[in-house]
Amino acid sequence: MRILIADDSVVSRHLLEATLTRWGYEVVVASDGSEAWNIFQSENPPRLAILDWMMPGMTGPDVCRHVRATAKDKDVYSYIILLSSKGEREDLIEGMEAGADDYLTKPFDQHELKVRLRPGVRIIELQGELISAREELREQATKDFLTRTWNRLSILDVFERELARGARENRPVGVVLADLDHFKSVNDTYGHFAGDAVLREFVRRVSGCIRPYDAIGRYGGEEFLIILPGCDEAATRKETERMRAVLADTPMSFTQESRLVTCSFGATASIPSEGATAEWLIRVADDALYRAKRHGRNQVVFVDSSAASAQQPVAP
Repeated sequence: MRILIADDSVVSRHLLEATLTRWGYEVVVASDGSEAWNIFQSENPPRLAILDWMMPGMTGPDVCRHVRATAKDKDVYSYIILLSSKGEREDLIEGMEAGADDYLTKPFDQHELKVRLRPGVRIIELQGELISAREELREQATKDFLTRTWNRLSILDVFERELARGARENRPVGVVLADLDHFKSVNDTYGHFAGDAVLREFVRRVSGCIRPYDAIGRYGGEEFLIILPGCDEAATRKETERMRAVLADTPMSFTQESRLVTCSFGATASIPSEGATAEWLIRVADDALYRAKRHGRNQVVFVDSSAASAQQPVAP
């Protein structure tokens, strides 16, 4: 674990560094409070810190105040121990009110320092576990369990945000609904494990040919919603045709079989000046998908959202 020590005394600094290195810590050294504060502001600062009270530039309590004042903007906690020759009760209170977690008087006892560091290590480890658990829960709440794409609710949220951004920046947003052709026959013939493998392979191939800032989510069953920020009709047609080809050009292998699995695509694009809603654009893309299915599958159909009929057929 990394630990920051800040002390303007060369002797004290070297003693601390040697002691902490011997205990297995990776030591980051600062010679004054300003340097320590700069380290705290870096991209990946140490989570443990031992700060001398009296230092040039900024004192230890000053650094504590700055760290705590900016803590609300960060997702991690820094455990800080103040080190000082001061031993009065008022000094202890001042240090704690500045945001220090603990206090150690000079000259420090090595055994006492080791004991004082243990709570800090444990707090940082516990916070790491909590952050991991939170991220796992967030992943479960926003991602489809099977394909690891956005789930239906999340991809709709992404779509709403991209539409709002497109309206602000006067940029179109391409909308694509993709539906695997004859997917039921894969499940019926090869079993649901094969069907799951096909869905994952579909996502792998499509994700590999879309841009990093595009988004794909499982809309339901074997149907996926794909959002293409900044794409007008021509760009949406081009990107969607590339998705179709990456599926149709190479058979998929699952269980001990190999089979060509194609997909039908319905697409449209928003026109910022018209202010179409996400719901309306999905209905238009759904109509385009219905036409692609009706006219032979394994194709891309684009419908102009501004000229689309209000009556949308239901895709089979």
